[in-house]
Amino acid sequence: MVAPVRIGTCSWADETLIRHWYPKGLPAAARLAWYAEHFSTVEVDSTYYRVPDRAMVQRWADRTPPGFTMHVKAFGVMTRHPVKVEQLPQHLRAEMPVDARGRVDRPSAELRAVVFREFLDALEPLRETGKLGGLLFQFPPYFAPSPASYAYLEWAREQLGGDRMLVEFRQRDWFAEDERETMLRFLEDRSMAYVTVDAPRLDGANVPLTLVAATAPLAYLRLHGRNAATWNARGGGAAMRFDYLYAEDELREWVSPLRELSGEASELYVFFNNNNQTHGVAQAPAGAQILRQLLTNEGVPVA
Repeated sequence: MVAPVRIGTCSWADETLIRHWYPKGLPAAARLAWYAEHFSTVEVDSTYYRVPDRAMVQRWADRTPPGFTMHVKAFGVMTRHPVKVEQLPQHLRAEMPVDARGRVDRPSAELRAVVFREFLDALEPLRETGKLGGLLFQFPPYFAPSPASYAYLEWAREQLGGDRMLVEFRQRDWFAEDERETMLRFLEDRSMAYVTVDAPRLDGANVPLTLVAATAPLAYLRLHGRNAATWNARGGGAAMRFDYLYAEDELREWVSPLRELSGEASELYVFFNNNNQTHGVAQAPAGAQILRQLLTNEGVPVA
């Protein structure tokens, strides 16, 4: 069996999509349904900043067709990122330890587990409708390989129960020759899906290498763009970091690896995270369309 490649974008509500891709005047409430007419999957990235509430997730389920798949990015506390206490649900704020800058500061495992439960409970409408893909854990550059990091990965996996865990590393040391096999074996033994990335070709601790691999039945690729000039720029945010329009030749490089992954996995997803615009073109949907055509031309199934 060969898994079809399912292609989407990171977020359906990005400002660039609203300005340059959706039909003018399309109401906000209609965007997800319109998106789902063009793609069969999406990565929900807003959940990194806030724990969603169940009513919101119910609307996502209601506005998408059967068979649509939503992968959900884990909230910052779940991936050990700095998070302002105001980003937590109101009823959890008083208990959380906070540093001088108002950020959640090294919460206990018990408090962190409460955040996990709140997050997972909110996703129930997607589970009920069969639309929940996996939970994307994008770890920060300071999350380096160590016994403590491996222990946290295992602990987080246990919190998810039957939900699937997708793991993206941003620390270069995970890809060192003497570490990568240990890392991949660890993920595979626990059915945790390794996330392959395409990023700028830079040397640096916070730039992941492109290592193509599948450690679970679900394989996952995130295309961040190759803008070396903006990857580490300060003050511009994600829109600046991922401002990149893939050339057709660059996307053609992925045809062979995706063909290989489609034979190894039972599900295969590709997401464009180059969420800015150049000369009025929404870069993520443009790249998605090019890649879809390239794969089709080479006989790689696309859904």
